[in-house]
Amino acid sequence: MKKVNITSIILLVYLIAMSIIGWPGNKPNPDWTQYFLVIGLTIAVILLLRFVQIKRVKSRKKW
Repeated sequence: MKKVNITSIILLVYLIAMSIIGWPGNKPNPDWTQYFLVIGLTIAVILLLRFVQIKRVKSRKKW
């Protein structure tokens, strides 16, 4: 398994764990918009990091 895949999987597992810990379901008036917005932005950052890592590996192989 490539290092890029391992990093992405670890970050996604960490995101899932933090999402479960921060579940706002028990609060009297949960802010679902903010909860899912933060999860979505975090997934976007993980995908951006994956793209940058793949690009870096390809350029390193080229040199």
